Amino acid sequence: MSDLDPSVQRELDALSIPHEVLPCNPEWADTDVFCANYGIPRENAANTILVALKTEPRSYVACLVTASMKLDVNHKVSKLTGIRRMSFASAEETAGLTGQLIGGVTVFGLPEGVPLYVDEEVMKRDYVIVGGGNRSTKIKLAPEHLRKLPRAIVAEIAIPRTM
Repeated sequence: MSDLDPSVQRELDALSIPHEVLPCNPEWADTDVFCANYGIPRENAANTILVALKTEPRSYVACLVTASMKLDVNHKVSKLTGIRRMSFASAEETAGLTGQLIGGVTVFGLPEGVPLYVDEEVMKRDYVIVGGGNRSTKIKLAPEHLRKLPRAIVAEIAIPRTM
């Protein structure tokens, strides 16, 4: 299968976002394996991470960061949301909310009402590769097109990874 998730394709089409669909071996969908097998620099691979805010009722935010950066949930995301208690959403929560599996989660086709924070480092790349909504596709696009997403907010939300 090398088709994007239908909800992802609908949003890309609705926003007229130029992109390239890249087929991906589902066994290589996780970022480190993907980058190693396809020769993609970690700075150009962007992960969509769902964060669960410990509110009543429970709410979520999506965050997009390059694989070379680490999402700073406890400080930067907490400050942006005004919520102190939060955690990374589990794989089950992520799939339940987005309909997408880890290794394929993307900023496109997210449910209404889920804010999206895009790390400013993502915007400095000449291209980024994000999930296709499934583990068998990825999407290559110029990051400036992420600004077309109605709920996208560019902010400093990550810190450099220490390896």
